[in-house]
Amino acid sequence: MPIEPHGGELIDRVKRGKEREKLLEEADELASKALNPREISDLYLIAVGGFSPLTGFMGGEDYESVLENTTLANDLPWSIPITLSLASEEAEHIGEGDRIALRDQEGGLLAIMDVRDKYDFDKKREASIVYRTTEEAHPGVAKLYETGDVLIGGPIHYLVEKHESEFPKYDRTPAEVRAIFRERGWKSVVAFQTRNPVHRAHEYLQKCAMEIVDGLLLHPLVGETKDDDIPADVRMRCYEVLLEKYYPADRTLLSILPAAMRYAGPKEAIFHSIMRKNYGCTHFIVGRDHAGVGDYYGTYDAHYIFDEVDMTKLKIQPLFFDHAFYCKSCLQMVSTKTCPHEKSQHVFLSGTKVRELLSKGESLPAEFTRPEVADVLKKAYQG
Repeated sequence: MPIEPHGGELIDRVKRGKEREKLLEEADELASKALNPREISDLYLIAVGGFSPLTGFMGGEDYESVLENTTLANDLPWSIPITLSLASEEAEHIGEGDRIALRDQEGGLLAIMDVRDKYDFDKKREASIVYRTTEEAHPGVAKLYETGDVLIGGPIHYLVEKHESEFPKYDRTPAEVRAIFRERGWKSVVAFQTRNPVHRAHEYLQKCAMEIVDGLLLHPLVGETKDDDIPADVRMRCYEVLLEKYYPADRTLLSILPAAMRYAGPKEAIFHSIMRKNYGCTHFIVGRDHAGVGDYYGTYDAHYIFDEVDMTKLKIQPLFFDHAFYCKSCLQMVSTKTCPHEKSQHVFLSGTKVRELLSKGESLPAEFTRPEVADVLKKAYQG
């Protein structure tokens, strides 16, 4: 049997048939709220169960519990607030008990929301707890500071008939991914989170994990990321060429996660594991500086934070890996746990160094990445 969704039920807030038609008619008479790209990603993941057990944006009780206890109000582990904010002028016209239409920036209807709660919040407090910094230089904090000053919570009714995706071949809901796992007979599945191309170090972690499970879900995040992150379409081509040549097709599945990056380090490691549990995974790889940015988090803080979580309620099994690299003395991929040699023998490139080599049209070393991946990246940077 596959792992249960977080909270025991895979949420489905997508409205269909006559119920959808009735809500579409009603939407024209409602006040509207325009969502930014991150909020649209959150809305969709609530609707299809990626954020189970959430049925809508968080109310004040859940919000406070997430900040103070790293749980929802019902004590279920949860690490990052999923909220919807209002600007001051919007807050004057929207109150508790209202029903509002949620739209994209062009006015397209996405959903209807029942506003059950309306509350103030302290952005610096949230930044300090979730991101461990109040510095606006942190991309997650910067996004938080851009939000309105009032939050609203309540269940949503999703009305988009067909989800538009840049990668329709790989765009699957949690229910669809779970169905594939069942068809393949996978009882144990390890998920790998990435917002970067898969390099040899990542491949090493994945294949170590594949030795103890039935299958691998390569689950790249393709929602909103930083401007200097490698674009999603380039990354997806890297995943395709890598899987075609170096992974067993019957034991791997490439599927996208349409979530936005928070860059919240340790807190996001828990958040990412919860999402993968909802997609049906039993194990989750947590590597070096998971979901980190800059120097805001320690190398293995994303490992240590799981000691603070009630694992009997989280249930998905994190797999902790040390920093991996190619060793010229060992002549293979290793980690700090398995290699006795000095750093001078290790082949490791920072993201800055990778971008520097690619921008100059130079090749990446084979010890760092597969040549097929290097070719995709080189062409993208030259273009």
